[in-house]
Amino acid sequence: MRLADLSSPDVAEQAASGAILAVPLGATEQHGPHLPLSTDTDIATALCDRLAEERPDVLVAPAVPYGSSGEHAGFAGTLSIGQAATELLLIELGRSACETFRRLLFVSAHGGNAASVTRAVATLRTESRDVSMFEPRWQGDPHAGRPETALQLALRPEAVQMEKAVPGDSRPLGELLPVLRKGGVRVVTDTGILGDPTGATADEGRDLLDVLTAQLRAHVRDWTSVVTP
Repeated sequence: MRLADLSSPDVAEQAASGAILAVPLGATEQHGPHLPLSTDTDIATALCDRLAEERPDVLVAPAVPYGSSGEHAGFAGTLSIGQAATELLLIELGRSACETFRRLLFVSAHGGNAASVTRAVATLRTESRDVSMFEPRWQGDPHAGRPETALQLALRPEAVQMEKAVPGDSRPLGELLPVLRKGGVRVVTDTGILGDPTGATADEGRDLLDVLTAQLRAHVRDWTSVVTP
């Protein structure tokens, strides 16, 4: 169920019955020549929607499509608001959301948001708000590679241009991180791809989506099983 589709009294009724507000956090950033800029936002939104399908106590907020994407500077279309602005946005959004909802869940599918989301959640918790965060993780290519391409083939096949998919830099992320932190993605790959998306399939994407949804479901189950004051 989408929050934005409801009236204010409808939301109040849902919140009074213990509804959880799930907020998808993504980014607007390059994902190679074959994937849309909305990839991270699409994945976060899909996970929240799937959670809501399985749990009637979950409402899905409009996605936040901007975050900390400075590592993708130099690629056309990337829109970054930086770590500090992302953190402040989530703190203020969280404070506002918790005026209505007792529990708030951030689902962030952009790795660059991790530090900002972690700090924002910590701040909200110190203010006695019941807030949690979930970040989907998978094995393999870290950016615009096989996993993300497979996920988009499952979610939005019409937005994927597989004829433009090419292998990128396939070195392990641990080896790339020092270079990425210093100069960004552009210094290691002209295409913006970290990994090799060429073999991705929609079936792989559906399987991975099932795994990530199960992880999210378990995360929420464990979180909500803790009794809060």
